[in-house]
Amino acid sequence: MYLITVLGNLLIILAVSSDSHLHTPMYFFLSNLSLVDICFTSTTVPKMLVNILTQSKVITYAGCITQMHFFILFAVLDDILLTVMAYDRFVAICHPLHYTVIMNPRLCGLLVLVSWIITVSLFYGSVLGVYFSSAATQSSHSSAAASVLYAVVTPMLNPFIYSLRNKDIKRALKRFYGMAGTKGTIILR
Repeated sequence: MYLITVLGNLLIILAVSSDSHLHTPMYFFLSNLSLVDICFTSTTVPKMLVNILTQSKVITYAGCITQMHFFILFAVLDDILLTVMAYDRFVAICHPLHYTVIMNPRLCGLLVLVSWIITVSLFYGSVLGVYFSSAATQSSHSSAAASVLYAVVTPMLNPFIYSLRNKDIKRALKRFYGMAGTKGTIILR
């Protein structure tokens, strides 16, 4: 899951940076969100993998403080970027001349409701579950499962949610793979 998270988010960054058609604010924010998701998962998952492999749960005080600092930093940055992306879409949606007919208030409300229930409940629900369950019981299995959910699964799903259903990103990835194939062919000749 960690490799899928890193590779999926790297593909978004490469697609956005390599295609001039995607040099818009929306894709700029999306590539930044991808970078933050890579950093967010990289603050905890490598140490978690080492702990699993070595069967050791030891971390130094300085390592713990550093890990928590970057974990909170990237979690907050993730939230801020999502807010900025929402504001960007709000501006893009609300100001075109004919868009108000297509995007009626009922549809907007439904989209917001679905969003809150699903990119927020998945993340914050699992975070709250970890902290409430750890205070109530000492079940490390359920805490570990919830931790993996918000530390790995959510950032892993972001590339799929934000890009693979997006025609512009698909087109950019096809062009990127085409350029890579063409460059490889030219070099070999």
